[in-house]
Amino acid sequence: MDNKDAESVSEAIEDLSNRIGIEMSTLFKSITADNGSEFSALYTQLKGVTDVYFARPYASYERGTSENQHKLVRRFIPKHTAMAEISDRQIQRIQRWMNDYPRKVLNYQTAHDSLVRALKQEKAAA
Repeated sequence: MDNKDAESVSEAIEDLSNRIGIEMSTLFKSITADNGSEFSALYTQLKGVTDVYFARPYASYERGTSENQHKLVRRFIPKHTAMAEISDRQIQRIQRWMNDYPRKVLNYQTAHDSLVRALKQEKAAA
């Protein structure tokens, strides 16, 4: 995203929706954001697609998955590092590592394997 404002977030969500298409509600059962003004249009933009929740201020425990993801990213990118310093290739490497990292919450399966299995189950049920 170019900026941390509502317009940039809306553009990113629109781009994501266009890339995913009708699978958007299958992939995202819900989205939880904080109360920053950059997320002000999120509820209206995703109405009818998925449930949108807003965590209370200073309640990071309400965004546990997000906080855990941040912790994993910090293994590679220290806090206060300018994202302009990080190459696309490096970001893709981190993304691949995170998606292939076995997780206790997923019964020691990877996020990638769990996603593929869930999508297959959704398609079989449809």
